[in-house]
This record gives sequence, structure tokens and C-alpha cells, in this order.
Amino acid sequence: MLDAVKIASIRNATDVNGSLGFIEGGRDVPFQIARAFFVYGVHAGDIRGQHAHKRCHQFLICVHGKVEVTCDDGEGKKTFVLDSPLKGIHIPPSIWAEQRYASSETMLMVLADRLFEESDYLRDYDKFLEFRAGGAQ
Repeated sequence: MLDAVKIASIRNATDVNGSLGFIEGGRDVPFQIARAFFVYGVHAGDIRGQHAHKRCHQFLICVHGKVEVTCDDGEGKKTFVLDSPLKGIHIPPSIWAEQRYASSETMLMVLADRLFEESDYLRDYDKFLEFRAGGAQ
């Protein structure tokens, strides 16, 4: 299942006046975007996330700074580094994810295919493992 977690390049256009990165749902991310949010002002070294989703796909982009994203499928872990606004990571449902922020200046943008639903979250690691053992794909 960790093989489903993928780093992707963000398309961009550059000219003499600067650069523009762009993302289209269903093309650059493997889902239609229903929600976007930013995480910022996190103290250096702090960890956020620490949850999985039952149904929600997410695509994370570090638009400023650096974030280490550790993904866990209940059997193994893999860490990815987001340190450019021109790369992102797709995290499919039933993957536990944690983000470690390099500095308080770091800003992470998250795109999701679902509106916020508290019932979709697995916030307890043992419950996540139970969910995975129940045949989650």
C-alpha cells in the first residue's frame, strides 16, 4: 500500500516576471478537488497530521519551507521530503501520515477530494491498525 503514495511534479510556467505553479484536479492530482486548506505557523520540529482517512484522498504541497512527510500503511513506513512548491505528494485513503515542520515559516497546502467529515478520520493509531486489518484497501 505504501507504493500508492507518490511524489508528483507540479506544472509551472516561468517568464521574466516570475513563475506560476498550477494544479488541475483529475489531471495533476488523481482526483477532483473538493477542499483546500493551509497549515502554517507550526513551530520548528513540531509534528502535525498524525491521522489517516477512511475515504479521503489528499495531495500535499509545501509552498514555502520544508516538511518531512512520513507515511505508514500499518506494515511499513516511508518518509518523503517536500522542499519545493513544484512537488507534491498524493496520500490515498487508509495511510497514516505525519508531517514534521522544519521551521515556523513553513507553509503546507493540502488538497482533498472530500469536504471535511470528522467521521472519516482515524486519529488513534491502534484504531487505524484495526481498520487496516479489517480489509481496507
